[in-house]
Amino acid sequence: MAPTVLITGASQGIGRETALIFARHGYNLALAARNSERLEAFARDLRASNHPARAISTDVKDPEQVKTLVEKAMLYFGSIDVLINNAGIYTSGPVEEFTLEDWHQAIDTNLWGYIHTIHAILPHFLEQAKGTIVNVSCIGGKVPFPYLLPYTTSKFAVTGLTEALRTELAPQGIHVCGIYPNLIKSHFLERAIFRGKDIEDVRARKHQVQQLLEVPLVEKPEQVAEAIWDAVEHHRPEVIVGSANLSAASNQFLPDLTQWFLRSTFKNQDEFRNADF
Repeated sequence: MAPTVLITGASQGIGRETALIFARHGYNLALAARNSERLEAFARDLRASNHPARAISTDVKDPEQVKTLVEKAMLYFGSIDVLINNAGIYTSGPVEEFTLEDWHQAIDTNLWGYIHTIHAILPHFLEQAKGTIVNVSCIGGKVPFPYLLPYTTSKFAVTGLTEALRTELAPQGIHVCGIYPNLIKSHFLERAIFRGKDIEDVRARKHQVQQLLEVPLVEKPEQVAEAIWDAVEHHRPEVIVGSANLSAASNQFLPDLTQWFLRSTFKNQDEFRNADF
């Protein structure tokens, strides 16, 4: 029987490219995302190419929807072998400009969304004494990024979740891996939250990210998808993707300079509250 992968955030970007790779390697595909029309269109295209795929519209912030997602995937395919947590939301702005609703939106999606899927699928993995959990984080889960506070808070939490899960579940045959890219040339800006001192500040922050995405070093979704496949195939504990290695190394060896650079990059109209360096 062919193995099955369940992918959240599967309708576009990293999730879509990951599904294509796993399809080429003979996996059944349980695909989850909030945009049901785009998700179903993708699943139809996969089935037209003889890849078993099911679209299951899901908002990962809702534990009941996630429970239904896992139940339907099990009903369709009989078992699940790999869970890829990928759904997420980006935030940018001065910390004091974020509302509590913004914080909840980021943490409920980026962290609780992962917890919901893990909680729902873990009994199945424990019963079969095997399984793989891949948490797609970002280098902002290892390097503190100013002006992205709700986002980087959620990603640091995902890093802790991933590392603690790996330690606990490894003796039970369950592999847990973290994936850490930089910003990716994808459609994440569609759902991103931008806050600022005024309308011009918000517009400038959006434009800033759009400019960053044009830098040649910025990776594409398919490169992250390749890293995910490599992690699953070779049971890697983590993969830092491409240019994110530079961010990690600079923060390790030159932390003060790295933080000064990141403040300078993301502050926009905000004035530093303390000495620059």
